[in-house]
Parts: sequence; structure tokens; C-alpha cells
Amino acid sequence: MDVNEYVLSAGRSVLDMVEREWQPLSPGELEQRLDQAVEEILEADLIAKLKTQPSPTPPICVQLLQSQANVQPQVLQMTASSSSPEDEVPEPRELLDTVDGAAVKYITDLLQSSKSRARMAGRARLSLSHTVLLSLTLLSERVSYRSVSRRFHLEKGNIHRIFFSFCERINTLEERQIRWPVGKEAVEALFPLCSPEKGQEEQQGVPRVLGVLGHTRIPIRLPIGKHDVESTVPEVKRMKKEAHPDSWLNLQLTCDRKGRFLHCRISKGSDVDRGVALRDKLKQHPELMPSSSCLVARAGYPLSAHILTSYSESHGPREELFNKTLEEHFHILDQAVANLRARFQRLRYLDIGNYDRARAVVLTACVLHNVFLDMGQVVQGEVEKEEAIIQEGDTEVDEEGVHRRNAISDLLFKNFDSGST
Repeated sequence: MDVNEYVLSAGRSVLDMVEREWQPLSPGELEQRLDQAVEEILEADLIAKLKTQPSPTPPICVQLLQSQANVQPQVLQMTASSSSPEDEVPEPRELLDTVDGAAVKYITDLLQSSKSRARMAGRARLSLSHTVLLSLTLLSERVSYRSVSRRFHLEKGNIHRIFFSFCERINTLEERQIRWPVGKEAVEALFPLCSPEKGQEEQQGVPRVLGVLGHTRIPIRLPIGKHDVESTVPEVKRMKKEAHPDSWLNLQLTCDRKGRFLHCRISKGSDVDRGVALRDKLKQHPELMPSSSCLVARAGYPLSAHILTSYSESHGPREELFNKTLEEHFHILDQAVANLRARFQRLRYLDIGNYDRARAVVLTACVLHNVFLDMGQVVQGEVEKEEAIIQEGDTEVDEEGVHRRNAISDLLFKNFDSGST
């Protein structure tokens, strides 16, 4: 077999791989996979030639090539054996030791009890717990699909299908896990806007806080045709410059004082909502907000009767005191986002060029964030400056919101002034 036949055979292998895999590939990835296929064919041919030559002890390099070549037949054998609906890939017990077994069981039971009972995608018939383990590994670690395919002895194309099928199943739990509290639950979730001193009661006329509104950005791979040819390394630091808006997703969140997500909105980087949709929803359904309550947000979000924002420009001690009071609550959301990134390392950069799939992965992480809180498991992340993103530019306000913010800031300053004297 000459070099041209090698290249032709490798090209066919790559095309077959592309047809099998779900995720679209960039030109760079196609070239990389073509090189990989050629290397594997050359290695197999080299091993075949060396086997025909008599040698008492094969060199170490030959043993290494043989061990690498034995991986692919094992994967193909498992895929072929999965044709029977009764066959399942055995769960690697040693992998369960590296991932929280209680979390795998909890999420498995959660999916089994949900209304969506469709079988997970993938050629190899995995048990549900094995699928949860595989998907949590991909979300929690910054590992390649090739590494996971070797660890779980599955084709990389199967890994794609299984993982995105898992994300679809978890996404169906959004309304169940990311819920806006109502009634008694909402009243119990309220916390003071201004923490009273010991032995003192809360200040009359000052609203209580239901949640903190804010957002962060999740960097993703640019879709095909929008790549910057001068920069091929996907780094989060590139976002600090004038990055293409489609190179990230906007993740807008509202969380309670425990860091639990009450509201989640994921959009393209070019879609700057700034909480307008949430403001309009609360205006149309005021019953969603308990009496004398509010949300707090940084400057840049729409000021309204239900959303109190910081003064964008401080005009004096009254405004400074109000901003300082709100600032004490912003760290709640910043810490929740930091914890989200710390647990799900893949969110630091999603190597996905398709918006819908990238959105599904981010929503999966948000849903599982609340699931882990229900289990009492918290991964403490380090808050970075990038977490505290402040929108700039014109902001939308309404007269009722302006009047309420001024009245509250006056009351806070009056109580502070009387207390200091």
C-alpha cells in the first residue's frame, strides 16, 4: 500500500468519523483527525511488518505500539456487542472511586423519577448510572473526548452522543430544579437589605431582598466562518479585548442568599438583555414578588419597582451609603458563579461551535448546581474580577423605580445619621 492509498484510506476514515459524530468540526480539527488516522494506519502496518521478522524479544517501542493498537479493537468489539438490547457496557468500578458515588446515585434516581424516560443515545448500551458518571466527568474535568473515550473504552463519537443526550435529559428538569419561589416559600426566602445591629429590629419601610440579579460570560468556540484567523488559541483572556460577541454566551442568573439559582437565562453574546425580560415579567405578574420585597442588581440593569440597582454616579453620602448597602449582597451571586465554575471546569471554555449545544451544556451545569446544593455539597470557588461584570451604557428606568430607590436611600441615610449621632 503506497502513501496515496494511505491518505485515501485515512480520508475515508475521517469522513466516517464525521458522519458518526454529532458535533461539527472546524477545519483545524479535521486536519488533526486526518493526521491521527494516518498515524494509526502507519503504526498498524509497522507492527504487522515487525511481527513477520523473527526476534527473540520485541523492542520496547514495538510493545508500546502494540499496546496502543490494541485499544481500538477493544472499542470496536464493545460497540459491536452492543447490538443486543440486553448487553450493557460494564461499569468501571475504579472510576466510581474518583467521582462522588452518592452524587451519581442521586442524579441517576432523579432522572429515573423524571417524566422523560427516553433511552440515552449512543451505540454502546450504557447503564444510566454509567452515563451519569461519564457526563459528570466531562463537565467536572477539563479533559478531552479522546481521554474520556480511553477511560470508558468507548468510541469518541459515542461519547458525544451520550453526553449531549444526558444534557437534554437534565434540561427537562429545569422547571423542577430552577424555580422561582412563591407564596410561603418566597416569604421564607427573604433576607434583610440592611443587616440590623445586634439587639435591634429591622428598619421599618426598608424592603427585604428575595434575590440577587447578575450575569457572567461563558466563552465558547466561534462558529465556522467566524474564526479570527490571526488567533487560533482559545483563551478566556481574549475576551478582555474586542472579542467577537459570538465567542461567548451570556448567562443571566438570579440567586437567593444560599446561592441557589431562582432564574436562569442563557443567550448569545450579541444579545444583551440586561434583565429587561425579567423586569417585564415581574411587572406583568407582581404576585411573584412578596409584599415589601425586591431584587438587587448592579448598575446597568433596569431600575424598576421590583429591581433596585446601584446609582451609576454617586452624588453624595446618601448615594454612597445606598451603593455600599447593595454591594454587600452582590458577593452572593459572585460566589455562586465562582462555585459553578469551580465544580464544572468545562465552563471555563466550551469547545463547542453550535449555540444550541453550548446552551444545553451551560443549562445542565446550572440545573446540577442546584441539585448539588440539595445534596448539601458545595465546591467553594475563588471569586475573580471577571465575575463582577458591570454593564455600561444607557440603562432603562421607570419613575416608580426611581421614586422607590430615592425613598429607600433617604430612609437608610436618615437612620444611619441618627444612629451615628
